[in-house]
Amino acid sequence: MSDKYEILKSVYGYDSFRPAQEDIIDSILSGRDVLAVMPTGAGKSVCFQVPALMLDGITLVISPLISLMADQVSALVQSGVRAAYLNSSLTAGQQYAVLNNIRAGTYKIVYVAPERLETEGFLKTISDIKISMIAVDEAHCISQWGQDFRPSYMNITSFAEQLPYRPVISAFTATATDRVKRDIIDSLKLNDPYSVTTGFDRNNLYFGVIRERRREEILLKMIEDREGKSGIVYCSTRKNVEKISFMLENHGISAAPYHAGMPDADRRKNQEDFIYDRIKVIVATNAFGMGIDKSNVSYVIHYNMPKDMESYYQEAGRAGRDGENADCVILFSGSDYMTNKFLIENGSENEDEDDNAKAVRIKKDMKRLNIMMDYCSGAGCLRSFILRYFGDTAEGYCGNCSYCLDNSDKQDITVESQKILSCIIRMEQRFGASTVIDVLRGSKAKKIYELGFDKLSTYGIMEDTSAETLRYLLSVLQNMGYIVREGEEYPVLKITPKAMAVLKGREIVEANLPSEKKAKRQKLGRSAEKESEEYSIDPQLLSKLKKLRTDIASKESVPAYVVFSDATLRDMCAKLPRTSEQMLGVAGIGAKKMEKYGNIFLDEIKKHIDRYGTGEKATSQQRADNSSPLSVIAAKAKQISPSSEELPITQFADHLIGEAGLNSKTKPVREAVSMWLISKGFLTETTDDKGISCKTTTPLSEEIGIHLVSRMSAAGTFYSSVVYTPKAQQFILDHFTEIAQLGNNM
Repeated sequence: MSDKYEILKSVYGYDSFRPAQEDIIDSILSGRDVLAVMPTGAGKSVCFQVPALMLDGITLVISPLISLMADQVSALVQSGVRAAYLNSSLTAGQQYAVLNNIRAGTYKIVYVAPERLETEGFLKTISDIKISMIAVDEAHCISQWGQDFRPSYMNITSFAEQLPYRPVISAFTATATDRVKRDIIDSLKLNDPYSVTTGFDRNNLYFGVIRERRREEILLKMIEDREGKSGIVYCSTRKNVEKISFMLENHGISAAPYHAGMPDADRRKNQEDFIYDRIKVIVATNAFGMGIDKSNVSYVIHYNMPKDMESYYQEAGRAGRDGENADCVILFSGSDYMTNKFLIENGSENEDEDDNAKAVRIKKDMKRLNIMMDYCSGAGCLRSFILRYFGDTAEGYCGNCSYCLDNSDKQDITVESQKILSCIIRMEQRFGASTVIDVLRGSKAKKIYELGFDKLSTYGIMEDTSAETLRYLLSVLQNMGYIVREGEEYPVLKITPKAMAVLKGREIVEANLPSEKKAKRQKLGRSAEKESEEYSIDPQLLSKLKKLRTDIASKESVPAYVVFSDATLRDMCAKLPRTSEQMLGVAGIGAKKMEKYGNIFLDEIKKHIDRYGTGEKATSQQRADNSSPLSVIAAKAKQISPSSEELPITQFADHLIGEAGLNSKTKPVREAVSMWLISKGFLTETTDDKGISCKTTTPLSEEIGIHLVSRMSAAGTFYSSVVYTPKAQQFILDHFTEIAQLGNNM
């Protein structure tokens, strides 16, 4: 293949390039090095894969994680591209086969770990092979100023210098400040690179911060509101991963843990279960996710504040890669600061780090942590904060973050601002936020008296204002440019020349203050709401196409999104193709996928249209099928067979919905079945130690086949779960008309 447009269409199924992609590709094809900073989901892979297929020889893609290689290669092979990966997950025999195929010129693209570049066997294999390009993915890993520095990335430059001639070197990352970009160029010795930063904004992502103490309760509610959607919950410690995963599992959520302390086999299984949609939620430390190419993640929730903005933007960016609306929310607590501080001071994995290097690292990491603290505790548009941090332009109002969606009226806080600014001046601008707050509130702490701050005119001047509100007001003044925070390890507050206008009464300060209304909206986010696009297409057809995709993916042992993304299935439902030519007009369908899957999906669409028609011509039968899921299940109960396995209520509800051919949430079914069983005395309702409602058995439960089983969480803690045997499932199906009547009246 010699034409970039032909490759884009036949391999990826798209008619046009996204912003910057074509310029990057043309630069590589002209022999010029490249540094591209593009947000997750912007199509970085296309930028090096398309020229890789056009250039002579092979392209080596340097990738940091095994999971990334497997995902990328799987997607390429599905699209008809000759590709492979070489890493420690392969057996010795498999590695030998890959090396032989490289010698034979079988592949156009080979993914390798940076450590592989220094091995004798690999160097010997590629010594006589034409390498047209070295593409460095996650290029920020080469910078000691980046958040994910990996010493093995330093091997790349020496490897390139050993080759008979220098190939084009292209570097790609989603997160890089100006300093990190300069470091990438210098470390990789890029030669007059074409450097492009496409912008960090991803407007389909909602950003939110929730500042409440009841984090477990809020997290559970958020995940229940997003039932059926894939999500990631990040925790800062392994202990929290185990605790939260256990809590979710114990409340019927399809979840699993992931952290570096788990056995490799368990960690790999949980990751694959998430990628293949066998579970909906993965609870993980930051050991999970870099390079995970799962397109249908609908939300990323940070149970703890991340340690820096680079990590947060990269982790949050794993949501919404399919272009659909997605939520990125932090459940913030002030204690997160101390947890991260401890991890920074004690968490280095570099055994060779001396005291001086440690001090430098801690200083850099604490500076980034303080910026993250500003994001979580500050006032102002969250998206603008992120964009400004990465040197991008920001409007100051995005309409899609927790701050901008707070429609409470702005309040005049000029007097409060004058008190705060005056206090900072009287304290000689030598102290941090906590001490300023203590003085304003009239703290009786020994330190305050020893420093003589109890004698200041501003001592106790805001004693009726909570510390949380004062910290928020300080953030408002900082974001508005009236205050700056100087120093890294022990930052102090200083006023700017701009603040004098406020102190002298020449300028009014207004801001939105935290409200109860805002907190309730924050819990919702955006992806929990109905998406207009999804509900403008036929939900029943979409459900059928998703089930067909799942069946194909299961048979081929690939993730569902490798077959077709959700966005592609929605485009099918919108365009309703009836011919191969029309199917090729669906976004994301190229020649290879048309050949492999097109006719199967065309047949499913044809059957649906033949039965129901389209648009306003949809029959009354379809409207009946789209009525109450309880009524549909009741009408089909005699044709539904129970599962052969014992199932918890969520999986049993999934089974009923699937067997009835519905596109519905499980919650109405779960609640109706549970309520009916409680009314008949087969279950009872209780609350756990967190005050969250849960169901348990009664003396009558065993009569119909409902019982408790003991399960072990990742933390090694045993807990009880209510399960429904095939006998209990049949009993419920026999009474489903009564259950539906109860549920429809709830």
